[in-house]
Order: sequence, then structure tokens, then C-alpha cells
Amino acid sequence: MNRTKNIFYIAYNSLLKQKLRTVLTILTISIGIASVIAVFSAGEGLEYMIREQVSKFGDNLIEIEIKVPSTKQNSSENAGGIAQGITITTFKNSDVDKIRKHENISYIYGSVMGQEIISYEDEIKKYFLSGVGYEYGDISKTELIFGRSFSEDDEKSLSQVVIIGYEVWKDLFGDQNPIDKSIKIKGKKFKVIGVFEKQGAMFMMNYDEQVFLPITIMQKKILGTDYLMFAFMQMKDVSKVENTIEDIEYTLREEHDITDPNKDDFAVVSMEEALEMLDDIINIITILIVSVVCVSLLVGGIGVMNIMYVSVVERTFEIGLRKSLGARKDDILKQFLFESVIITFLGGIIGVILGAILSYIITKIAIYYDLDWIYVVTFYSIFISLVFSAVIGIVFGVYPAKKAAKLDPIEALRRE
Repeated sequence: MNRTKNIFYIAYNSLLKQKLRTVLTILTISIGIASVIAVFSAGEGLEYMIREQVSKFGDNLIEIEIKVPSTKQNSSENAGGIAQGITITTFKNSDVDKIRKHENISYIYGSVMGQEIISYEDEIKKYFLSGVGYEYGDISKTELIFGRSFSEDDEKSLSQVVIIGYEVWKDLFGDQNPIDKSIKIKGKKFKVIGVFEKQGAMFMMNYDEQVFLPITIMQKKILGTDYLMFAFMQMKDVSKVENTIEDIEYTLREEHDITDPNKDDFAVVSMEEALEMLDDIINIITILIVSVVCVSLLVGGIGVMNIMYVSVVERTFEIGLRKSLGARKDDILKQFLFESVIITFLGGIIGVILGAILSYIITKIAIYYDLDWIYVVTFYSIFISLVFSAVIGIVFGVYPAKKAAKLDPIEALRRE
């Protein structure tokens, strides 16, 4: 036991004699470990944010999304097809009207989105536009600072009215009451009938910087289309979610003349299913990023091996002298392994501290941008980081340690 302590003490002192090299090597490891901690923390924060945002809408919602036929909703083929400009035009307002009659649906609205230049007097700015059905307010439960929500009559009569987000109100009107004032969209006048309270960002979209229009006026006067991108509906009885989804799918297939479910041009999912898909996506992204970070840790491990190997070459005489004075191969092996493990372990400890600090900074930035984010550094991320750093120290320290242990003392002494 005392022999091992002495060897550890020798290894520790050897590192102190090469302070700059030791510090730089520790820094290489600690940066990689800090990245692992921060990635896990960001993943937890993102998952919490999504769950909080879903809880605001409630678990009694069902969403209909368009998708490329013969693809899965969450597949790369579907996402790639939509991104490349494949337009699905079969989901219509008439589909929403049909689904509205379902006995388990209390509210439903269809929606499309766009982006246009909006002006009021001398203020001009580009905003996202959301065309929504008149029951949008009943589902979103978003309160109004001023004015009223859309009515069924607004939708049917193609009324040129808008409800503006909180930031749009501040940008265009300051603190003035904007009700009954007109803004211009594509050269057309739209009367402001309401201002939504501050909502912040949800699902990576800032609702405070959006302008909301009745769905029909958005389609006909702004986009020149007659189809929808998605729809949300609220159920009366959550326990009947599976049967309700089956009924909606049957209705849409009937309306779209689809006989093969594999060729659906829509996807119907509950909030719980959507949440599970988002969790899977977050986990995949986290794993991919951690994998990239682990590559940098492996590079750091190779750096440790290289530095330890250089150290063996530089200290050949010292090794020969120690062996000639009675040090065994096992002692030399342990000394250099200890040096490697000390470097990587310290790198792991410092990395965990840096990772915790970096995670805290990420949390503060997210909160600054009004995201529902929590600061959390999980035990398993710390455990994984420290174990990984220790393994790197052992694995990449073995070769130079064995090299040192095999040196012939006579040959080593001759090299001085």
C-alpha cells in the first residue's frame, strides 16, 4: 500500500514539474466533458419546455397535419418532401366542417401561415401571418388585452379584420389602443379588432410577433389558395381519443377518396403522441451531439497518449535510474498510468464545473428569450462524463506506460 502511495506521489510531482503541458492537456479534456454536460442539460431544458407548452394547451387536443402520401409523418422523406416544395392541397375548410360535427369534438380550427410586409403610418415591418378558424380562441385560451376574438360571421363574410400579437402592438402602436385602427397588408386595409396578451415563444414560434387573420380572408386575399396546412381540435372526452382519431381518419379518407391508408396525405395525432415524437427527436439529437462531442474527447485522449509518450522519451534517463535503484516494471507502469488518470480525472472534474456553468448560461439565455426552461445538471451526465474521462486516462495511458516499463535500465542510462 505504501509503495503504491509513493508511486502516486512521484506521478503527482512529475506532473507539477510540467505545469504548462499538464494544464493544457487537462483543458483539452475538460472542454469535451463540459460540452457533454451542457448538451445533456440543454436536452433536459428543451424537453421541459415542450412539456410545459403542451400542458398550456391541455392533453385533450388532436392535431391534423398534411403530409406527403406514402410516407410516415415523422420521416425524413416527408420532411424533405415538404421542404423541397411538395404542396399538399387536399386538406380543405370543408374537411374541418365535417369533423366539427363529430360528437366528441367541442372546438376545431384550421390554419395556414405566411409572411408579409405590414405597415401602419410610418412603421413598416415583416411579420408572420396566421390564418385561423373562428374557434382558435376557444382552443388556445389566449386572453386579449384589447378588443374581441374572431366570430363565425367574420370568417364567412370575409371580413378584413386582424388580431395582433403583443410585440406587433408595441412595434406599430406603442402604448396606444389600436382597436378600430387599420394596418395595411399587401396594400389592403385590415381593421384591428384585438390584441393578444404576451404569450412568448411556443414550439419555436414567437406568437407575440404574429398577426392573426380569419382563415378565409387569409386564403383568398393574402395567399390565393383554398387549402389548409394543419388543424387543431379539442375533445370533450379524452378517454375516447383512439376512437375519435379513427373516426377522423375515416372521414378524411372518405373526403379525399383514399382507399389505402398507406397513401394518406394527412396525419392525425393526439397531443400525447406528438409529445412522444418530440421526445424521440430530442433524444436522437442529444445522442448525435454527444457522439460528436465524444469524438472530440477521443481526440483529447489521443493527445494525452501523445503527451505521455513524449514524456517517456524525455524522461528515459529518469526511468533507467529508478529501475537501476530497484523500481520494478510494475512500478514504472503504475507511475505513468497514474499520471494519465490524474490528468483526465482532473479534466473531468473541471469539465463538470465548466459544464454546470455553461448550462446555467444557456438557461439564462433561454429565459431571456421568454422560453420555459429549467436549469438542471443530471447525475447520469456527471457520472457518464467522469467515467468516460477515467476510461480515456486508462486506455490512452496504457501504451506509453508499457513503453516506459519495458525500457532497459542500462540502455536508458546511456541515453543521458
